[in-house]
Amino acid sequence: MTARALMFQGTGSDVGKSLIVAGMCRLLADRGLSVRPFKPQNMSTNAGVTADGGEIGRAQMLQARAARVAPSVHMNPVLLKPQSDTGAQIVVQGKVWGRAEARDYQSRKAALMPPVLESFARLKAECDLVLIEGAGSPSEVNLRANDIANMGFARAADVPVVLIGDIDRGGVIASLVGTKAVLDAEDAAMIRGFIVNKMRGDASLFADGMRFVADRTGWTPLGLVPWFADAHALPPEDGFSRDWVREGAKAGQRVKIAVPVLPHIANFDDLDPLRLEPGVDLVALAHGEPLPADADLVILPGSKATIADLTALRACGWEADIVAHVRRGGRVLGLCGGYQMLGRWVADPAGVEGRPGGVPGLGLLDVETELAGDKTLAAVTGRTAADNVPLSGYEIHIGRTFGSDTARPLVLLHEDGGCRPDGAVSADGRVMGSYVHGLFAEDRQRAAWLARLGGEPSALSYEAAIDDTLDRLAAHLARHLDIEALLALAC
Repeated sequence: MTARALMFQGTGSDVGKSLIVAGMCRLLADRGLSVRPFKPQNMSTNAGVTADGGEIGRAQMLQARAARVAPSVHMNPVLLKPQSDTGAQIVVQGKVWGRAEARDYQSRKAALMPPVLESFARLKAECDLVLIEGAGSPSEVNLRANDIANMGFARAADVPVVLIGDIDRGGVIASLVGTKAVLDAEDAAMIRGFIVNKMRGDASLFADGMRFVADRTGWTPLGLVPWFADAHALPPEDGFSRDWVREGAKAGQRVKIAVPVLPHIANFDDLDPLRLEPGVDLVALAHGEPLPADADLVILPGSKATIADLTALRACGWEADIVAHVRRGGRVLGLCGGYQMLGRWVADPAGVEGRPGGVPGLGLLDVETELAGDKTLAAVTGRTAADNVPLSGYEIHIGRTFGSDTARPLVLLHEDGGCRPDGAVSADGRVMGSYVHGLFAEDRQRAAWLARLGGEPSALSYEAAIDDTLDRLAAHLARHLDIEALLALAC
């Protein structure tokens, strides 16, 4: 029997599509259904490595976890990873397919529909129900030609659509009714119902609003979902937001960790376990904000454009701040692209990130990086070299880093029955780098880092906390959505 499917689109970005799909995945999986999440096209620098050796958006990684299944490249067959204001790397079914400027990509989308439909068919063949997340909004009718993310996919796959509006940002009635108004008739006919998300306060005050939207559109009202306050406890999705850090902010804590937020920050969910630690004050620095003099640790996170972000780091004065921090005895950790920045030189002879060339690094590690070769994509386990504390995570990078400080690796990774060194540590032990993402998600590893910084141990079990939050999200949606009506729509 072929699986049923239902697509969730939004009146705009960040209306809660990813969260609602994740919650529905957990809710229906716990009811005994075999569920798979699917997003035809995602745009994000926040990616994860799947069990089948590719990369997909972190939102689909979380949704797969919610559905209690292993993530697959077919859950997000097209991933766009921005490398500039107008250009992006294109990942298809987990592997790099090419690079395009925004205008060029619009003409190349038609070639991507076949792999999108192939991935969708693969998922349908292995489950009872596929829950599909759209991207952006179908009301962006200027991008409708060759669309693979919203109505173009819904029409090609003949999948019914539920439209989600965000009442918290205001104008939700106009957003929902306006979407119906701008869509052509055949696209609008794909929408069978609507959800209003992120309601604060007395829900009864919007009862007339729900009826108004239903009357004007002919769509079935499927629920008014109150604000889910625990959403901040889940890993971030597509774009970095300083508000995400502020929601976990804690004043007067013993350990202060500063993170310069660069334009092409990537895989920033590395920071999530630290943000949730009760004894940690995680400070995300906007462009031009000075590095706190009392920071215990500076983290340079991953980057989708290492050379461009090095230039931005220098332009806002952070290079001098970081060097001064080290001179005062402070510690610095670079992850992936941040690790590359800490060395003496970053070379891009083939123009992987843009124009061929190279730039000096911060010179805090005696290493150099060459951006060349195939992208490394791998789940890893191992231990820290200095104290044998276990770790697990993943690698997702282009480039090779070499130099004398790599003789002091930060971590030792399990490989072919032995260990492979990764990363580098300065001679004084205060500057460190590694290509491994996800270091802090391992409770023992995170506790060891905090102990080095003078912090106190905590009872936080990060992985358990994510699953507990997904359970609460599922219960929240069960209370406020018409689940039976949603299942009846799926076909």
